[in-house]
Amino acid sequence: MASARSERDYQSIVRRLELALDASQIGIWEHNINSQEVFWDSQMHRLYATGDSAGIVMASHWVKAIHPCDRERAVREFKQSVALKENYASEYRIVWPNGEIRHVRSRAHCYEDATGIAYIGAEWDITADVLLSQELSEQKTIAEARAIALESSTAQIAHAAEHDYLTGLPNRHFFEKKFSEFSTSATQRLAILHIDLDYFKQVNDTAGHAAGDAVLKSAAHMIASVVPDNGFVARMGADEFVVLLPDFGSLAELQMAAQHIVRLMKQGVTHGGTLLQIGASVGVAWVDNGDTANLLAESELALYRAKMQGRNRIEFFASRLKAEFSQKRQSIERVKVGLEQGEFIAFYQIQVDARSCHIVGMEALARWKHPERGLLQPASFMGTLASQGLMADLDAVILRSVLRDRKDWEKLGLKIPRISINTSASRLSDPLLLEQLRALDLVPNTLSFELLETVFLDDIEDGILENIVALEKMGIDVEVDDFGSGHASIIGLLKIRPKRLKIDSRLVMPITKSRKQRVLIRSIVEIGKALGIRVIAEGVETSEHAKLLRRLGCDMLQGHTIAYPVSASDLQELLVNDQRILV
Repeated sequence: MASARSERDYQSIVRRLELALDASQIGIWEHNINSQEVFWDSQMHRLYATGDSAGIVMASHWVKAIHPCDRERAVREFKQSVALKENYASEYRIVWPNGEIRHVRSRAHCYEDATGIAYIGAEWDITADVLLSQELSEQKTIAEARAIALESSTAQIAHAAEHDYLTGLPNRHFFEKKFSEFSTSATQRLAILHIDLDYFKQVNDTAGHAAGDAVLKSAAHMIASVVPDNGFVARMGADEFVVLLPDFGSLAELQMAAQHIVRLMKQGVTHGGTLLQIGASVGVAWVDNGDTANLLAESELALYRAKMQGRNRIEFFASRLKAEFSQKRQSIERVKVGLEQGEFIAFYQIQVDARSCHIVGMEALARWKHPERGLLQPASFMGTLASQGLMADLDAVILRSVLRDRKDWEKLGLKIPRISINTSASRLSDPLLLEQLRALDLVPNTLSFELLETVFLDDIEDGILENIVALEKMGIDVEVDDFGSGHASIIGLLKIRPKRLKIDSRLVMPITKSRKQRVLIRSIVEIGKALGIRVIAEGVETSEHAKLLRRLGCDMLQGHTIAYPVSASDLQELLVNDQRILV
């Protein structure tokens, strides 16, 4: 009776084990090494898709089922286990009769009885796990590649922000930062060599811009070769360079450095087999353990004097030049009068959708309607305004001019696109700004403020950020102007989250010839898209520029090939017809 019960219990255990194995889809096999008999249960046959039931199979049947690329390794691993009488463990691919490839894992225990060495083992399908692992690995590789690409793009943009795209030298922004460091350090002496290339305009006009670029690159290299290790050289713009020399030995040393630069420039630059004749005028100013506040202005005056004295000259700042400061003060007073008398007006340059070419916006640009000198461009007054802290006053005057023009257009029933207005740091930081704007009764969603210059640094003042948030609540968009020129940063973008950013024309201009510049533009566009910011490209000078920028993903275009800046009255025709600009 007990024996019958034990048999029933045994059979019950066997059935439960079979059910468990069937549910787990684990196949069981046994391999007698001496007889080379191999037993497969029914799950092993399902695992290998043979269509057979449990029973004895040939060892070669297992070998043939293994993927050709894994076969030699799998067999070798099994033979090594047998030789060492060790347990067996392996993973490999098998090929089903229909050609499908599956991944299996095999584990076996080695034991020895009266018949000799034998293995009893289990196998199960791990295809899903392997494919998931491969996918995760691929996704990790893709993510790492994207991270590297983003890091590279960010580094390119950061470098471009502080360096001149053509010569590779530090730009004006970098110079200002370095000058501030020297000015606040323990430096006993500090000198500036202010350099302007002579005859550069003639080279550009006669030999072309490519020759002009070659001259600038060579000039940058020659000037940098003169600067000692503790010095600093930057391109300030156009054909203007500056050299900072801290702790110089004597005025004679400054004279020698300036003379060396003049001699190098007199050698000229060879381009396309032609020797281009150029020269250099140098203005030198220095302080000896003194105040550096006027040092840059003094070097500019010395440079101006050198140019006026016949070029290819060196001029040191001296007391006799102070009379020129008096003239400068007169210029400042005239600018102030112009602001008070309403002589500054807005001109407008339209912006078009990169794809439809319809007008979608316009930028208001300051012009001075001088009573004696006629219409003046910003280059003739912006420097004076900035040096005297009058940029906020100009911003307010231009805004009032824009609002007057807008009302005139509205009376005519014209469809008026968004108007963007340049806004300085001093204007944005003004605690009375919001009160002044509310007094103007602005129409929401009709204006954008373009942030300029030092507004867009990583350490944006809390007051400016608060005003930016308040502007957006008033329905005034915030844009970033001249992105990549040396002031804008990714961190600043994340803080401000502007509606639009405008790529600096100095980055746009070279894209027709430079692949690196096209990659840089695409990187900026991708950053904009990632942050939900629309991208405007300025400096669109040719139809080729327009086509490339459209292909690179820019949303809007602005530049001379689209339209030149015009007065409010001249703009009416475009607004009346709602013209599509063909580019």
